[in-house]
Amino acid sequence: MKSTILLTAALLLIAAFPFPSVAGESPPERGATSYAPVAGTESFSSVMKRMVAEKPDILRRHRDLLEERYDLSDRTQGGITMTSGKPLQVGTRVRLPQGMTWKKLSGMSPAEIREAGVWPAGFYPLPHPNHAEGGMLFPQKQIDAILEQTGRDLSRFDLDFVMPDRFLPAFPPPIYLTTRPDLGDVSQGQLVTSDNYYELFNGILNPKQLDGLRLLVSPFPQQQFNATHDRRSVRPSLGVTCFDCHANGHTNGATHLVGDIRPQEYRHRLDTPSLRGVNIQRLFGSQRALKTVEDFTEFEQRAAYFDGDPVIATKKGVNILERGSEVHNMAEFEEILDFPPAPKLDVFGRLDRSLATRAELRGEKLFFGKAKCSSCHSGAYYTDNLMHNLRAERFFEPKMINGRYATADGPIKTFSLRGIKDSPPYMHDGRLLTLEDTVEFFNLVLQLDLSHQEKTDLVEFMRAL
Repeated sequence: MKSTILLTAALLLIAAFPFPSVAGESPPERGATSYAPVAGTESFSSVMKRMVAEKPDILRRHRDLLEERYDLSDRTQGGITMTSGKPLQVGTRVRLPQGMTWKKLSGMSPAEIREAGVWPAGFYPLPHPNHAEGGMLFPQKQIDAILEQTGRDLSRFDLDFVMPDRFLPAFPPPIYLTTRPDLGDVSQGQLVTSDNYYELFNGILNPKQLDGLRLLVSPFPQQQFNATHDRRSVRPSLGVTCFDCHANGHTNGATHLVGDIRPQEYRHRLDTPSLRGVNIQRLFGSQRALKTVEDFTEFEQRAAYFDGDPVIATKKGVNILERGSEVHNMAEFEEILDFPPAPKLDVFGRLDRSLATRAELRGEKLFFGKAKCSSCHSGAYYTDNLMHNLRAERFFEPKMINGRYATADGPIKTFSLRGIKDSPPYMHDGRLLTLEDTVEFFNLVLQLDLSHQEKTDLVEFMRAL
């Protein structure tokens, strides 16, 4: 009887979250079920022992994938920094197939690139470090700071964060408020947590905003961090906070999988987007089905924290936020998070010609002309608040990559480009490490035929935003 129960549980687990397919093999178009098994039968100690043993091979495969795709060397250029002063990684990092050049590639049609199999590896969708498992995964700096300040441990026994810190946002990022621009960085160089939020913000925020910030730095149960045996932390956990990913209302590059796609191989990796300027955004959630930041705040706690599975959420201790006060208060604080200063922009979001360089001005002309960037990234905040389907799958045959089925992405939200230099890596899944990579990607996808100088000028302009 016991063996029958164990077999049934194992089959349900495989159906809900199947293991990676063999290279070259297509995953099933649909899973056997949308639900994960609720009543696990394998002991926590057994799960942990097995996953710890598997961890070195999983991390090696992901590191090998990154090395195959990208030049991960430390390459900066004097004076080119994020708003905080952290040196910005420069140059195109996506590796090209042997014998290929960007100029040659841009002269080929989508069908020719697909037939020749020369779509750059770094332009394929990027998988989660362990795509079959997924879940929230935090950079080491975030883990260390939270442990020191609050005693909470965001380490996972089954995975480590692999992307080098040089390609991540500055930590901790500065905080700018629409209500108090005179104060500059109100974080005073600190990571805002439950330990210091009151000291830092009392007397600057109103009572509702201050309570909303309290909730944004309060831990609540989540799929990988909870008090049950079905977790990925060594000890039972209080959970995670909104600001564990959206550090200081910005982002630390933490990664996850979207909860709204099944089966597992089709789920998109999602790198945490910034909350700066969320007040001008009109679409939220990985598929942008939510229309207000209040909707998104409530959805995160009820569903996104638990892979979009309300049954598992109930099991692990879902936190039901009260819409009229808690959700409202959290949103009221989020809505005053501002973009970083952009001293070269005028009140309309365009370059002040008396302050801009010639390269930046040339880049602006391209942005609003030949490069077609403003077709989506329009207005003073460089977003049309819509979604667009780039149809990058025109350029490659679908294939399995470390458990992720690289195929069509579907419509993607137009993110604001204000302060974009502060938010690497780029695209929704972090597949593009630098702004130069991003320009090369769109030059191919939109078939723009930009020259090397035009690409350089575009990057110069975006760094000024």
